[in-house]
Amino acid sequence: MIPRPFEYHAPRSLPDALALLSQFGDEAKLLAGGHSLLPMMKLRFAEPAHLIDLGHIAELKGIRQEGTEIRIGAMTTENELIWSKLLQEKVPLLVEGARLISDPQVRYKGTLGGDISHGDPGNDHPAIMLALDASFVLAGPGGERVVPADGYFLGTYYTALEPGEIMTEIRIPVPAAGTGWNYAKLKRKTGDFATAAAAVSLRLKGGTVADVRIALTNVGPTALKAREAEDYLRGKAPDEAAIAEAARLAMSICEPVTDLRGDTEYKTAMAGEMTRRALGVACSRAAR
Repeated sequence: MIPRPFEYHAPRSLPDALALLSQFGDEAKLLAGGHSLLPMMKLRFAEPAHLIDLGHIAELKGIRQEGTEIRIGAMTTENELIWSKLLQEKVPLLVEGARLISDPQVRYKGTLGGDISHGDPGNDHPAIMLALDASFVLAGPGGERVVPADGYFLGTYYTALEPGEIMTEIRIPVPAAGTGWNYAKLKRKTGDFATAAAAVSLRLKGGTVADVRIALTNVGPTALKAREAEDYLRGKAPDEAAIAEAARLAMSICEPVTDLRGDTEYKTAMAGEMTRRALGVACSRAAR
């Protein structure tokens, strides 16, 4: 199939994009990388009368550090994340996750903000954002607001982004020195969505877990934060038994659906295994 006829707009500034979004309302869709929207348009699951391309707005791109935060423009591509020296040094978990997304063609066009805003539980960045304690800047007719990643993902393809708003920036606190990390992803083949995946950020002090964040991909209606597993690990030595119990607690929150990647039992078990692996790698990378 081919998309229904639509009018294409290429604003050069954020105010122009917001004005177009306000003018056309529900008849408009924002175009970031396009890897989710365009296939839906071809199948006519999405039929916007107006397409607003954000790719020409320079202020929505770039990676920089301001104080204790890394700030990333929402239209920054996966490839730009991967090759950023700043991210390689300060936020290697984000780089590691971006390398596991799809294939080079997708990574050259796909954007961080587009991945997050789509609200697909199969996308990799939502769980990584939860593990990094990120927040998102949303601009709308009434100005800007900042929404924590923990609370932004409300359901499948459903986020806290309101009609008329555009995600402009992702803010990530610079992880403390000595923080370990890992994104463990099980997939059927290169380029596929995760069967299950776990993002972990962990800091050790005196041989025990001082702080940890664990988030899961594609085993629920949204990326899932494994709070009980986190609470259990804090203050404990991350030995084999403690990691196994944390993996069990992570499995207990899973709500996967059966599909071609496996049934619910298999996906849940793999979420536990990815959690175990991610915790092990993160511990080995953390300065003790």
